[in-house]
Amino acid sequence: MAKNTGEGFRRGAVKGRTQFQREDGLWQKRNEGDGKFMAVKDDGKPFKGVAKEPDGRDTNNS
Repeated sequence: MAKNTGEGFRRGAVKGRTQFQREDGLWQKRNEGDGKFMAVKDDGKPFKGVAKEPDGRDTNNS
């Protein structure tokens, strides 16, 4: 299970989620199972511990 440490980093990977950078430069998460869009980061930095698309992992989360 992924967990925030409170020290600026995470322990473990966030499973079942990917992230991509939108045209406006913000990062958005996507649920791998159903493809629904999730949270958007408004500071321009990527989410911690979330794989970037394409992530290269062939996970079956459907």
